[in-house]
Formats: sequence, C-alpha cells, structure tokens
Amino acid sequence: MKEYKTDVAIIGGGSAGLAAAIIIKKSGLDALILERDRELGGITLQCIHNGFGIHEFKEELTGPEFVQRFINEVKHLEIPYKLDTMVIKIEKNKTIYAVNNKEGLIKVIPKAIILAMGCRERTRGNINMPGFRPAGIYTAGQAQRFVNVEGYLPGNTYVILGSGDIGMIMARRLIWEGCKVKAVVEIQPTVSGLLRNEVQCLEDYDIPLITSYTVTKIHGRHRVKGVTISKVDRQFDRIIGTDRFIECDTLLLSVGLIPENELSHNAGAELSSNGGPIIDNNLETEIEGMFACGNVLQVHDLVDLVVAEAKRAGINAIEYIKNRYGKNLKKKDKIKCLTGENVNYIKPDLINKSDISKEIIFSFRVQRPERRILIQFKDENNNIVFKRKKRYVIPSEMIELNINLGESGASDETKTIKVEVIPQPEVLIDNND
Repeated sequence: MKEYKTDVAIIGGGSAGLAAAIIIKKSGLDALILERDRELGGITLQCIHNGFGIHEFKEELTGPEFVQRFINEVKHLEIPYKLDTMVIKIEKNKTIYAVNNKEGLIKVIPKAIILAMGCRERTRGNINMPGFRPAGIYTAGQAQRFVNVEGYLPGNTYVILGSGDIGMIMARRLIWEGCKVKAVVEIQPTVSGLLRNEVQCLEDYDIPLITSYTVTKIHGRHRVKGVTISKVDRQFDRIIGTDRFIECDTLLLSVGLIPENELSHNAGAELSSNGGPIIDNNLETEIEGMFACGNVLQVHDLVDLVVAEAKRAGINAIEYIKNRYGKNLKKKDKIKCLTGENVNYIKPDLINKSDISKEIIFSFRVQRPERRILIQFKDENNNIVFKRKKRYVIPSEMIELNINLGESGASDETKTIKVEVIPQPEVLIDNND
C-alpha cells in the first residue's frame, strides 16, 4: 500500500476544495486534493448558466469559467491532486484510505482534514414515489450533465417535480434546446429555489408553476407516458378528487439536496438536523483537526458563498496545525446553538467560549416564509443578546449574520443560544434591512 503524508488532506476537488487548497498552499503548508471524478471542478462544470463570481471576482461568469480560475491557480501553485480517487474510510486519528485504478489502495496521513465533498440530489427512492420503474425518470442534475456535458437530450416533453434551483434552471435550458416543459410541480405553496430563478427561468418562458401539488402516479411500463398530479393539504396528503393527468415522456426530480456525509459520519463526526456535521465557529467538527465547508456542511444558494466558507476552513486548518496540532490541549468550553421558532437549522452548532468576543458568522434557513420579522438570539435565561429586523424571509434564501456576541450581551456564563424568527407586523423596518 502506497503511503502519503501531507499537512492538509482535502476531500473533494470542487470549488470548495480548490479554494481551501489555494489558501493552505499560499500559507506555506502542503495540501493534497482527493477527487473521485475524472477532473477537477465538481458540479460547477456542468452549470453553464451565468451568475457565478459576482462576489468573488466582481464579474459575472458561467460555472466552468468560474471554477477554471481556481483550477488554473491550483496548477500554477503545483498543488498535488489525485483524480478518479475514491475515499473509502476516514479513521478517528484522521488517517485516510482511498482507492484508484493506478495505485490501488492508498493511505494518506494528514495533520488536518478539510471535508469538501459537496451534496447529492434526493432521488425517487428518497421521496417514496410508488409505481413502476419506466425509462425517463431522472434527477435534474443528471439531466443537466446529459445536456450540458455529454450532449444528450433525455426526452422531448417534460414535467419537473420540485422547484429547486437546478430544476428551474433546467426548465429554461430544455426550452432553449427546443423541448416542451409542460409544468414545474411544487408540493410547497411557494417555490423552493431562489425567486430570481422563478422569474428568469419560469415566468420569462411562460412555463407553468403548479404549487401545492405533487406527482402521485407515473404512467408507462417501458417509458414514461405521463404523470398524474394531485393537490395536497397542509400535511402534504393527497386531496381526493384533485387528480390531473399531464402527458410527457420524461419526469425530472428537483426535490432537494443532501450533504454528502457518509464519510464524516463513519469517521465519528456527529451530524446535525440539516445532514451536515456538527461544527464550532471555526468550522471544526467534533473530531479535532477535521473541518467542513461548502455544501457538505450546508446547502448554499451561491457558489461564491461556498468559496468564502472554504477559505475560512483553510485559514482555520492552518491555525490548527501551527498552534494546536499534537499538543493534546484541553477541550474548549462551548456554547450550544439551538433552533427556535421558524428556524430550520443553525450553523455553527457550537461556539467556543474563548471566541465569544470575536465576530462569528451565523447562517441559517427558515421553515416558512414570513414578512416583517424579527430575528432574535436568546440565552438560556430568555435574555435577548442580539436582534435584527428584516422585511421578509423565505426558506430558499440562506440568512447570514456577522455577530459579536460578547458585545451583544453574551458572556462566559452563557450555556445556550437560541435563534428564533418571529413575525412583528407592527415593527417599522429600517430602509437598509
């Protein structure tokens, strides 16, 4: 078995992994990227639409243009990477085992690990869709790769279940290819993707959006011939008598993304409610020296935010190696972050009490849309340590706040911080909120 030693092993060669590797290499430390695909770049390579790079490069790029800048930098800095290499195990002491077709089983011994494996799509099995298994059922990401990378059209007439961003973007993409998109069907009462994609991808192309409906039957034995959609109630149960048949030859599923965390969990990192690993304000998991960033931690709206988070993970990994690696320091006391009213999840899950007076980036999503709301951070005694007004919140847009809890009223005695989003219709909203 071939053995490699490095300062930081980065699992995943997408935008997050590349950005973290560049930060680490520029600090003078070594990095090794392990990527299971045949090329660097990750899922961004198949996202040929524009909208990337506005924050990172101050210009609008396509996905391949955006990620190619990081690939070029990695090659310029001569950062080593292994392609077609599947990580199969991470031990608690951070030893990594991986396989590829050139070297067989390899062993990587790093001082720190950055998890940047991204996320995967929910499939038909994840949503328990009954019926036969005819040809013509794909996830939106699969269809995106077929059309944008492989050059194949999966079908001619489509129904898209779910209004996630990939699903709406693919609806527009298929129209460009001359296909017919009969409808985008969404089980929720509102779209689950960004509002700008609803406007630019659906409304601008007159693609029907049918909310509070879902697919209840797939017709066809060998190939999809159509689907039956039905209205659902607030508990998402089918309402009898609301069935509608839509003829199509292809069904695309855009029903959510799941952080790719089998490796993290098997290594001993505990997962939180959103499927990402539990992390502290330094993006460090409960395994010392193992950091997480990007969509493996939480599904982001923009790849620019993924890159910003990956850079933070790289900086924190550098700090760990230089100041804490191999010293067996006493574990830091932590404050636990809890979700309250209308909060789906919160990152970080834990806050080091030693960092209470530093600016901490909090990110979370709400469970339901609200207008004229108040975001509150409360301690275990129900004291408000931070509050902010907002005009509206929706589940599809991640909220990010930079907060110094020490200045806001938290202290070393604080044990928990609960985040809640409550409607405040009588509150006047500042113009800059």
